[in-house]
Amino acid sequence: MIKIENVSKEFEKTSENGKKIKFYADQNISFQVKDGEILGLLGPNGAGKTTLLRMLAGIMKPTSGEIFIHDKTYEENEIELKKNISFLSGNTRLYKDISCIELLKMCAGYYGMDKTIIDNRINEVIKRFDMESFKNQRIGNLSTGQTQRVGVARCILHNPHYYILDEATSGLDIISSQVILDFIKEERKKGKCIIYSTHYMEEAENICNRVVLLNKGEVIAIGTPQEIEKKTNTSNIRDAFFQLIGGKKNESE
Repeated sequence: MIKIENVSKEFEKTSENGKKIKFYADQNISFQVKDGEILGLLGPNGAGKTTLLRMLAGIMKPTSGEIFIHDKTYEENEIELKKNISFLSGNTRLYKDISCIELLKMCAGYYGMDKTIIDNRINEVIKRFDMESFKNQRIGNLSTGQTQRVGVARCILHNPHYYILDEATSGLDIISSQVILDFIKEERKKGKCIIYSTHYMEEAENICNRVVLLNKGEVIAIGTPQEIEKKTNTSNIRDAFFQLIGGKKNESE
């Protein structure tokens, strides 16, 4: 289980006149994610999703509040917790001049995986993400969908229990998206604990057990898509979001 209690993150920026201004990217965020559950993290750009995910992955420290992973904080056991986490960042860039297999072997070393199981595990992952046809190609020569599959593969190579996924299917074709979504649903069945951030609200409605709606760094709703839709008297999570922020749907989205 992942538990977040009253987490806030404060930053400082400089205004045009040179004055220092403090602001919150996230403020008083609280929720839990159970084993065997996919929790969707939804909201527009600037809602605070990426900052929250980085705190969950132990890359940033909260200004206040606590994050518990398996009832432990990063301060108590940072290395062991991170060994059991998969963190896929939406802006991660892969080395372009090495092959997929070379990247996976390098990542296996970073994870400290047992050398006797690395080759078998890499073969399993290559087969699962249908990477056989391009496993020896340079990453710089791959399509967007192939590159994203490699990116997901490197994150799950060590068979983690906790998944923190940021825009895992962003910009992908329908086939590559489905490969990744099917994998995520399979991991849920295995009892894994999954946080899934996406701009695609319809996608989240399809695969997530519950969703957290964020706006301007604050939680505006938590629940199953059906619960939130019922509460807002809407028929989908996108319309529910606009109902909650008191705005109108932008038809260009």
